[in-house]
Amino acid sequence: MYYGIHDGLDLTEIPWRRGQGYDVNALSNLYTSTDAWARTVVQEVTRLADSPSTMRALGFCVSIEHAQFMAAHFTRNGLPSVAIWGDSPMADRQAALRDLAAGRVRVVFSVDLFNEGVDVPTVDTLLMLRPTESPTLFLQQLGRGLRRYKGKSFCTVLDFVGTHRREFRFDRRYRALLGGTRRDIERSVQQGFPFLPAGCYMHLDAKASEVVLRSLRDTIPSRWPARVEELRVVHAAYPDVTLSRFLEDSGLDLPDVYDGSRGWSDLCQAAGAPVAPAGPHEAPLRKAIGRRLHVDDDERIAIYRELLSSAAAPDVSTVPERRRRLLRMLVASLGDQVLTKDQSLQGGVDLLRAHPQVRAELTQLLVELDERVDHLHGPLPMHPDVPLQVHARYTRIEIMAAFGVGMQAKTPDWREGAREVKDERADLLAFTLDKSSGSFSPTTRYRDYAVSPRLIHWESQSTTRADSETGLRYRSHEKNGHSIMLFTRLRADDRAFWFLGPATYRNHVGEKPMAITWELHTPLPGDLYQSFAAAV
Repeated sequence: MYYGIHDGLDLTEIPWRRGQGYDVNALSNLYTSTDAWARTVVQEVTRLADSPSTMRALGFCVSIEHAQFMAAHFTRNGLPSVAIWGDSPMADRQAALRDLAAGRVRVVFSVDLFNEGVDVPTVDTLLMLRPTESPTLFLQQLGRGLRRYKGKSFCTVLDFVGTHRREFRFDRRYRALLGGTRRDIERSVQQGFPFLPAGCYMHLDAKASEVVLRSLRDTIPSRWPARVEELRVVHAAYPDVTLSRFLEDSGLDLPDVYDGSRGWSDLCQAAGAPVAPAGPHEAPLRKAIGRRLHVDDDERIAIYRELLSSAAAPDVSTVPERRRRLLRMLVASLGDQVLTKDQSLQGGVDLLRAHPQVRAELTQLLVELDERVDHLHGPLPMHPDVPLQVHARYTRIEIMAAFGVGMQAKTPDWREGAREVKDERADLLAFTLDKSSGSFSPTTRYRDYAVSPRLIHWESQSTTRADSETGLRYRSHEKNGHSIMLFTRLRADDRAFWFLGPATYRNHVGEKPMAITWELHTPLPGDLYQSFAAAV
């Protein structure tokens, strides 16, 4: 149970150093200058902790003085507490933990001591008494209270939120905890965190919510001129600045750099950072790079990086089929607006080679995407030439290229939700879970959803009868050696679909449309199932 509590402190005048954060001495002086703040903490602990008289809590403080101040105040208010820090003798640290476990001490206040590597399973309450924007540190601190212990049913987290400087980044800690983009976090805060796993609870009081939302909107350079100026500053410090370095120093995320019409190369050009000479189709290819942010499987990333860094373009006629399809996935998706219908894959590869800055930017983007792969993926043994990974994400163009649809570099159009690929003996079923927005009419809002991690409810097109050629192919696909491949996305404005992998027909109800239950060969991971269930 997480509570974000506005504590009334104004940190906007505390000195801030880029790369280091708040000045520790000034911050410590603010926290210890009066008993008023400490009284607020005690009051909130009394109000929100499950049982203050029996709790076992850790309090994370900014300095030794702060930890000692809080321990003394809590002890005076009937909650026996101690303070320890890095230079405390080992015997004192061990005694503090023994006393906490035995219930002789209610709170151990520490300074950068229990962030990691210490197992304190009895802890059932965490007091976040210092501003922490580092996602790693925030998760380490949370982890101190998430150890299982007999008789401990949950952990209460009290996070005290002041009014911060513009430089302080709330989005980093909440994205580490919840995932998603900064915009996703903003929606979660506005809506009261509606999509949490079962058993989890998060609440920000009204003022804390206001502070966090303002931070999410104002702390980073959101307008183009501000981003350009930010890159100038970073470039001055790092003449060979890369995309990853800029993201780290600026606090921006990939969707901030790729705003739909411009990207990393455009930002470099505007800020005076070096760029390679432009190719004949520079503008549309640069714009297309921003449509590759979903790339999230190791094989695709590795092959693309190898292609982009090679000294010469590969001879497509000598490339194995699986790798050839991977090349086509990249070329077709990047060159969708510039490739002609009769342009060969070799011609598409050569076209990409003629744009050195596009290749340089893609290479840097793939380095960043490689760090963000967040699911375990699996291949398709029944289709060895299809280079798709289960639980990775793909656009329609990439799916078509992966299944070898079409003969040239450019893939045919695919606008419907279902498509048969006869050469691969497979049906591709792509569907959107949340149909409350987009171009769905009342007659095309089919009810598609995850019944469980293994079962998917899917409705066919409204003209499909159970005994039609298509309906019989769905029902008898297993017997006839025909594969069913499922792809889904949360919203209509998501460009890429999650590949759920192959599925087997289990039953259906009705027709026109047929309401079919498919059983996935690979169950959905917990986070995807939670997201899919919340989206419907």
